[in-house]
Amino acid sequence: MAMARKTRAAAPLPTAMRQTSVSDYGRRGTVFGSLVGLLFFSLLAGVLVSSLALPSILVTSRSATASIGFFDNLPDYLTIDAQTQRNLIYAQRDGAAVPIATIYDQDRQSVAWEGVSKFITEATVAGEDRRFWQHGGIDLKAIARAAAGNLVHKSITSGSSTIAMQLVKNILIQRALRIDDAAKKKTAYAAAISDTLNRKLREMKFAIGLEKRYAKKDILLGYLNIAGFGGNTYGIESAAQKYFSVSAKDVTLPQAASLIAMVQQPNSRNLSDPALYAANKDRRDLILFDMRDLGYIDEASYQAAIATPIAPKLRTPNNGCLYAADAKFACDFALRLVPTLAALGETDAARAAAWARGGYRIYTSIDLGQQDVAQDNLITNAPPTETRFALGAAAVAMQPGTGRIVVMAQNKGFDNSQDGGGPTTTAVDYMTDRSYGGSSGFQTGSTYKIFTLTEWLKRGHTLSEVVDGTPRAFNLSSFNSRCINSDGQAPFVFNNDSPGEGGQMTVAAATKYSVNVAFLSMAQKLDVCDIRDTAKAYGVHRADGIELGAQPAAIIGTNEIAPITMAAAIATVGANGLYCAPTIIDKVVGPDGKDAPGQPRSCSQAVAPNVAATVAYALGAVMTSGTGSAGSPRDGVPIVGKTGTTEDSAQNWLIATTTKMSLAVWVGNTDGGHHSLRKTTLVGTNGYNTKFNIFRDTMASLNANPDYRGGDFPAPDPALVNGRGAASGQ
Repeated sequence: MAMARKTRAAAPLPTAMRQTSVSDYGRRGTVFGSLVGLLFFSLLAGVLVSSLALPSILVTSRSATASIGFFDNLPDYLTIDAQTQRNLIYAQRDGAAVPIATIYDQDRQSVAWEGVSKFITEATVAGEDRRFWQHGGIDLKAIARAAAGNLVHKSITSGSSTIAMQLVKNILIQRALRIDDAAKKKTAYAAAISDTLNRKLREMKFAIGLEKRYAKKDILLGYLNIAGFGGNTYGIESAAQKYFSVSAKDVTLPQAASLIAMVQQPNSRNLSDPALYAANKDRRDLILFDMRDLGYIDEASYQAAIATPIAPKLRTPNNGCLYAADAKFACDFALRLVPTLAALGETDAARAAAWARGGYRIYTSIDLGQQDVAQDNLITNAPPTETRFALGAAAVAMQPGTGRIVVMAQNKGFDNSQDGGGPTTTAVDYMTDRSYGGSSGFQTGSTYKIFTLTEWLKRGHTLSEVVDGTPRAFNLSSFNSRCINSDGQAPFVFNNDSPGEGGQMTVAAATKYSVNVAFLSMAQKLDVCDIRDTAKAYGVHRADGIELGAQPAAIIGTNEIAPITMAAAIATVGANGLYCAPTIIDKVVGPDGKDAPGQPRSCSQAVAPNVAATVAYALGAVMTSGTGSAGSPRDGVPIVGKTGTTEDSAQNWLIATTTKMSLAVWVGNTDGGHHSLRKTTLVGTNGYNTKFNIFRDTMASLNANPDYRGGDFPAPDPALVNGRGAASGQ
């Protein structure tokens, strides 16, 4: 860009149009309290600038002397900070990372000089600081002209801030906003925007320092990257994208002038509302006039530009998981985990401040291809439009041995807006705990029997032992319990799920057909508190944060647990007894472009491998010819799992795993109701079968991916299958 351009004669604008070419954010009314104050300031400015070169200058005015003292005590320079940026959340599609959501406090994307159209840089100089390329940070001619003009009009119609001074003001505002202490933030912000002489003097000295420290292009670019353009839109790149859906390097001449027309009064001249178009056009056309006056554009370009109507192409809102391209609930879950990431800082406050500054890229483990399959299966089989009862459904897939979440999907759409999105959407994540935006969980039914089976084998019992599955009354005090007191409680009658089911049976058969009373008989030979602790070793906990129940009824699944927790529990079987806590954030890339770890892996051996292998062996029969067989993909991939149905079939589960992928599917009432799915037809089938249909097609898709296709499970421990058994490891 040329340092100066020859001006050309042009017809003057009407007086009403020409109010300022060097602005102080277009403020009207009192700038320093009075016109006399501004005149004094204009005279003082000349003295101060001269004093930089001639420190020994004699100043006789008492107020001027005080101002010189304030001026001299200021630091000599200010740095152009890295500004607040957008954060991005990514997922995987076909092995490549793709952004799914944009998160920010301030919508800003800083760009390099090459990323800005010359129309924008020329419009900025013409509209904000005509002598930018000539002065050294303070434009004395502009100050004098502003003072004279204001006196003539008997009001403040013109300011005197240069681009460098405006950059200083914006830097100080942004620094104030980043202060954690509320009182200090308020004081610093007030100092940055107050209409006082000292504020102007500070801006002047810092502006001179900027001019000494940085090249002109750096100052102009710094201003364009920091300036506000209405609402929480900051920086020329985000502004160009928001209002015209193009990058800053690709804007047209009238678009560039319209964008720069906003910076003086961003909330009254932006293009988010047609009511503001006229004000924007008035200022735009004045900037175009000045661009012609400075020789930046010719007459033909000027005439064509002012004849162009204001016609923004507004970008669709994009801040937050509500606007995620896909996997919105997974996005929300990841976002809630950000405050825990060590990559952002050592303390809660440091991490919050770092995230607010932005520039982070969060890479999740979600596979969008598999996510889409699961989502389609859920919506098809458990329609969100169901009105007879509060129907919910969810699917969570996870890698055994790592805890990496591959799928998080549910039948209702995500909508956390204030007004909500109607009955087909929800802000509640059915898959997670309440503390992460989830519900209070759902009773798991017979899926919980896995933990009694595990404790049974741990204590040296076998799958071939015979237990009594006959429905009957149990004296609760007959159960061993070191952590709860059941004395004095009345006997409770326990029944099986199907009429006529019961009698003497092996533990293997009781598992295959999920016989409730048989498992209660097993529990009488154990300690119900040990069963609870085994569940905890599998990572199981209530979704509402309450202590996991250990009463005998809990054996058949009365605890309310989130699907993500049950997916991790069954994955423990797939990993031969290794429990890994669920994770969704693989890595973080900081503003500096450096990789940092995401969520730490947290794995522990929940049960000894021989016990886990024997549990898998028993659960394999469930999926081949037992209660879960209707959900098996039958694609040759070995799979083990467990069904669960609560009283009245209000909550229905199928959790299963291969050696490479676990999947938990839940279908049920979201409002605590007891509407029976067994007595309801959903999409042409009995509602009891809905979980099978969702599970089967989702798992088949996972198995079809070579990266997720499992293999054979380890052989069971013969001593725990047919022998007397021996207490094992854990």
